[in-house]
Amino acid sequence: MDFQAGILQDGNPMESLEKQLICPICLEMFSKPVVILPCQHNLCRKCANDVFQAANPYWQSRGSVISGGRFRCPSCRHEVLLDRHGVYGLQRNLLVENIIDIYKQECSSRPLKKGEHPMCKEHEDERINIYCVTCEVPTCSMCKVFGAHKDCEVAPLQTVFQGQKTELNNCISMLVAGNDRIQTIISQLEDSCRSTEENSEAAKRELCARFDALAEVLEEKKSELLQRITHEQSDKTGFVQGLIRRYKEQLEKSSRLVETAIQAMEETGGAAFLMNAKQLIKTIVEASKGGRLEKIEHGYENMDAFSVSLDHLTEAIRTLDFDPAEEDEEFFDGEEEEAEE
Repeated sequence: MDFQAGILQDGNPMESLEKQLICPICLEMFSKPVVILPCQHNLCRKCANDVFQAANPYWQSRGSVISGGRFRCPSCRHEVLLDRHGVYGLQRNLLVENIIDIYKQECSSRPLKKGEHPMCKEHEDERINIYCVTCEVPTCSMCKVFGAHKDCEVAPLQTVFQGQKTELNNCISMLVAGNDRIQTIISQLEDSCRSTEENSEAAKRELCARFDALAEVLEEKKSELLQRITHEQSDKTGFVQGLIRRYKEQLEKSSRLVETAIQAMEETGGAAFLMNAKQLIKTIVEASKGGRLEKIEHGYENMDAFSVSLDHLTEAIRTLDFDPAEEDEEFFDGEEEEAEE
């Protein structure tokens, strides 16, 4: 294993060193003792023994009558032949063990990262370190090799972690843009409400000015029409204010969802993040699709329908006079009374 070349290729020596110390079976750092295969690749002794046992089910122990066994290296597929001692007959790589000890001492002096690494429920001693693409859940390497996910497609946890974190970031951007649109609609609705009130007041003033020129007999009609305008104003402003409340409620829910998503973005642990990321993304997408509320039509705030022209009534009032038929009857009644006298 060429540690120096791998370290020099990366800008961060500690991260590059950690990659060189990962077992290809459990995807964890080599655990003592490390064994070196004839092909010069390394495995944890436990992982090598698991692979060997899977390939040689009839080999039971070092005291077995079976002379030995064979399995293929998971890194290069080179066939490894073992004697009667099995995996315990492989050579330990003391250099790698010493490097791991030094690396762990260096890591222990650094501050811990945010979040506790989750452990597998099925294998309590195994950390969740891979992602099952088929089942869409984080899992451990033992579940992949021998457990419920052995026939599933898996991917590195960090790759899926970065992908879904990017997707969540895009969802946050989508929510923020949606909130801006909602705020614009709310402002337009508030302007419409103010315009409705102003236009209603203007219509009232105009109506009062017209009715004030008439006699008291028109006061009842004036009051009736005022009530109709007021009722229409109440209906319209009540409807618009109801829309404003609903949009504000949606904005508040969306803002809380943004805060939850931002808090999730702060999670640096891949497994811990993936525990809730998919459901959170689904919630955000559903909230974005289902957040379309009713809007008002153009000119909704106009009150032109309540404009009243009283010119013809004024002219009719100006031409009011006694009925001609009544005048004739009064004239004839006067002549009869004079004749009787």
